[in-house]
Amino acid sequence: MAYPPTPPPSRSRSWSSLVFIVLLSLTPPPALSALVQQQPLVLKYHHGPLLKGNVSVNIVWYGRFSPSQRSIIVDFLHSLRPQQPLLPSPSVSGWWRTTEKYSAGTIKQPSTTALTVSAQLLRPNYPLGKSLKNYHLRALASKPAPRSSSSITIVLTSEDVLVEGFCSRCGSHWSSGRWRGPMFIWVGNSATQCPGQCAWPFHQPIYGPQVPPLVPPNGDVGVDGMIINLATLLAGTATNPFGNGYFQGPAGAPLEAVTACAGEFGSGSYPGYPGKVLVDTTTGGSYNANGANGRKFLLPAMWDPQLSACKTLV
Repeated sequence: MAYPPTPPPSRSRSWSSLVFIVLLSLTPPPALSALVQQQPLVLKYHHGPLLKGNVSVNIVWYGRFSPSQRSIIVDFLHSLRPQQPLLPSPSVSGWWRTTEKYSAGTIKQPSTTALTVSAQLLRPNYPLGKSLKNYHLRALASKPAPRSSSSITIVLTSEDVLVEGFCSRCGSHWSSGRWRGPMFIWVGNSATQCPGQCAWPFHQPIYGPQVPPLVPPNGDVGVDGMIINLATLLAGTATNPFGNGYFQGPAGAPLEAVTACAGEFGSGSYPGYPGKVLVDTTTGGSYNANGANGRKFLLPAMWDPQLSACKTLV
C-alpha cells in the first residue's frame, strides 16, 4: 500500500490488530442471534492490478532471530508455493490457492501467485537502534536486492525492537506506487509486546472471554504469531497490492482478504473462540495447515470471492 507522507506505512493492518475489537463484543444469546440478520461480506474490486505471476521475496531480519526462528518463517514461505502438491491436506499451499480466485477483471494477468525466497539480509546488531519509526522501516525495506516491480521485501523485527504504533497494527504492507512497483511488508515479533493482541490465540486475549490459549504449533508464541500476521499481510498484498484491488470499507483502513475474517481459524469460530482446529498428538500444538519440512502452521480464514464468505481450512 502506498505510504502517506507521515502516517504509518500502510493502509492495511494485520488481522491481530483488528481481532481485539471483535473480542469486545460477546456472542449474543441464541434467541437474540436468531433475530439478527447477518449482512453479506463483500470485498469490492476497485479495478487495479493484483499481484500475480512469479514473485521474488526478500527478507530483512532486524534484531536477533535464532536459526530455529528463521527456519520456521522460511519454511512457511516455501510452503506457499503452488508446486507443493505433495503436502498433506489441509496444506499451506491449499490456503494460498484461494488467492487464485481473485480476478483482475479486464487486466490480463496470470491466475497464480508463485513466491520464491530470494535475498536474505541479517541485521543482528540493531544498526538503527531498538526503537524504530516508520521511516526506519522504509529505510530497511530499501536495502535488499534484487528488487523489481513484482518483488516483496519483508522486514521482520525481533521481540526486543520497539516499532512506532506496534500494538495498533502488529504488521503492515505498502507499495511504492499505485499501479506497479516493489511491495513491502513489516511484521514484528510480539512475544513481549502486546501478545494478547498480536499473538492471539497463542496468548490470553487483551479483551473478551479469557479462554485458555492454544499451544503454538512450532513451540514459539512470538514466531507462530508472526506467521499468522505474515500470512494475513501476504494475502492482502496479493489481492490489494496498490490500494485499488479487493477490499471493503475506506481505502485508508481497508478490510482485506484476511482482515475481513478476523479471529477465524476453524469451523464454529465466534468472537473469542478461534474455532475447531487440529491438534498435533505429539506436541499438543494447534494447527490447521501442513507445510514444508513437516512443519505445521495455524493460518487465518481467507475471504473466498466465489463463495462471498470467509473460508477456513478445517
